[in-house]
Amino acid sequence: MKAQGPLKGVKVLEFVGLGPAPFCGMMLSDMGADVVRIDRPGAHGGGAADVLARGRRSIALNLKDEADLETARRLIASANILLEGYRPGVMERLGLGPDIALTRNPALVYGRMTGWGQYGPLAHAAGHDLNYIALTGALSAIGDREKPAIPLNLVGDFGGGAMYLGFGVLAALHHARASGEGQVVDAAIVDGATSLMASQFQLAAFGLWSPERGRNLLDGAAHFYSVYECADGGFISVGPLEPEFYALLCEKTGFDGQTWPADWSGKGWPNAKAAMADMFKSQSRDHWCALLEGSDACFAPVLDYEEAARHPHMVERAVHAELDGVRQPAPAPRFSVTPGAIQGPAAVPGADQDAVLSDWLSET
Repeated sequence: MKAQGPLKGVKVLEFVGLGPAPFCGMMLSDMGADVVRIDRPGAHGGGAADVLARGRRSIALNLKDEADLETARRLIASANILLEGYRPGVMERLGLGPDIALTRNPALVYGRMTGWGQYGPLAHAAGHDLNYIALTGALSAIGDREKPAIPLNLVGDFGGGAMYLGFGVLAALHHARASGEGQVVDAAIVDGATSLMASQFQLAAFGLWSPERGRNLLDGAAHFYSVYECADGGFISVGPLEPEFYALLCEKTGFDGQTWPADWSGKGWPNAKAAMADMFKSQSRDHWCALLEGSDACFAPVLDYEEAARHPHMVERAVHAELDGVRQPAPAPRFSVTPGAIQGPAAVPGADQDAVLSDWLSET
């Protein structure tokens, strides 16, 4: 596997799990890290369709077997970063907790991914993305006035979870390389999803945000920041928050901006939104794209993921990649000197046993 990217030379040991921890492992691999997954013996998987597991090597260890546990400890001693996404206490019961790991490897960055966090009244309760963002207030803020809308598992698992885990372990790695001191990174989805709401906290502090869903500038209440249906059943998005951009939208579409100004007070939003909805529903999505796309009217069509892969902007930037016939997101972000790359399809669990043990354990 020909590693390339800004993290080339960083060794990451990932204890196999679901959702955010594997996504973090994928991102680190895309940036060139040597990420080794510890899979369960007899596990199935691998191949290009296993997108979240791409770019890693895999070994199979039975963590109830003392010999395999000792192999895991030796791998920990050679790693720069460890990733695990189990409930609090599981790694400790296996004899692989931070105390033992950091004794073996004092410079280790020990990344822990959970929904509720390592402590607190809910720490040991089961849960999923939806439950975590429900507790933070994020779910309550998304949707219309009738009920919250489920934002896939992007806000919790991947935005509030994996991204903060990745940010945390790389920050801790910087510290470890400067000082020789490793540490535990407690990445909890409830923490990260709350952090993602910083702008809502700011707006609330300025008196510009209501806890009532569907009444705020950025939650779809404003007619100039919303999604509209077109005559053909497609949808478009408009978001001209600045006066000059709103004026351009009105000029291009003929919408009456004098009667329906972009007033941030919210007083005229319901009637203005109804008028704008009627306007956009009078023509097809293609019509509005031809009229508005590429202008400063702050416009974009609402595309499904297959349409997005064909859009000229996405094509020119190569936002999508294809691996063994499977379309998937390309590595992000981009670097001018050390570009990342998909290091290969997901390995069959255990397929790299001999190579990994030779590479990693020969150094310890």
